[in-house]
Amino acid sequence: MPGQLKEVRNRISSVQSTQQITKAMKMVSAAKLRRAQEAILQMRPYAKKLQEMLSNIVSNIDGGTNIKLAEERPVEKVLFIVITSDRGLAGAYNTNIIKLAKQTIAAKYPSQFNKGNITVWGIGKKGYESFTKSGYKTSADYKDVFLNLKFENVQAASQAAMKAFENREFDAVELVYSEFKNAATQRFVVEQFLPIPKVEKKAGAKKADFIFEPDKEELIAELMPKILNTQLYKAVLDANASEHGARMTAMDKASDNANELLKTLRISYNRARQAAITTELTEIVSGAAALQG
Repeated sequence: MPGQLKEVRNRISSVQSTQQITKAMKMVSAAKLRRAQEAILQMRPYAKKLQEMLSNIVSNIDGGTNIKLAEERPVEKVLFIVITSDRGLAGAYNTNIIKLAKQTIAAKYPSQFNKGNITVWGIGKKGYESFTKSGYKTSADYKDVFLNLKFENVQAASQAAMKAFENREFDAVELVYSEFKNAATQRFVVEQFLPIPKVEKKAGAKKADFIFEPDKEELIAELMPKILNTQLYKAVLDANASEHGARMTAMDKASDNANELLKTLRISYNRARQAAITTELTEIVSGAAALQG
């Protein structure tokens, strides 16, 4: 019985130590989430308007203008840019992103996958490690972006993807990430990064009339790379905020679970302690009765 009491005490102490860690991690994630949330909320309207403008220009431009980044061609080789986190303890956050990427590959590009023509660039260590272990062709060039999250570092990945697309190393580039909604909610999405997606024309809709100054080719050549850089940076900021929100929620639930476990352990400890006291009293009474007899 004393051994059982000691074991329960040790478990209670262990759960309390774990609970202190989860509470500290929740507070750290909450502080980081606030900064990350401010960054993406300020960035999102600007990035969405730029994406809308770019898609409209590409959709309404004359066929005579050669836009390499909007060139649609038979898809043989595909690049997936998968944005995950560097660390775990964020619930199913990383698992859901990796699962969505694999489901998209299986559903949308089965023949390319069978031929080994799928390449994955992991932004974040978790995605890179997972796809490398799964046997995909991967690149480690951009897995450490979150160690120093700056526009310049994200821009390097975006420019490399654009250059590879222009050089026909890839025929399509897909972006997989989580869109931040709030601390407890993320939306996992797949977006076409290249070729630049066109806006579907509605029946009877008028063609947008753009006035280009300076000339069309020069303006498009200058704007397109900058807008695409902004799109990828927006996705990385979304993922950064989603990660901290998911970790904060996971640590909050872990702390609550620790409370429930502590209640159960304390009840077990009290029962064991009462049983030990009852046994001792019984032995004392029995011994006294024997002496009197």
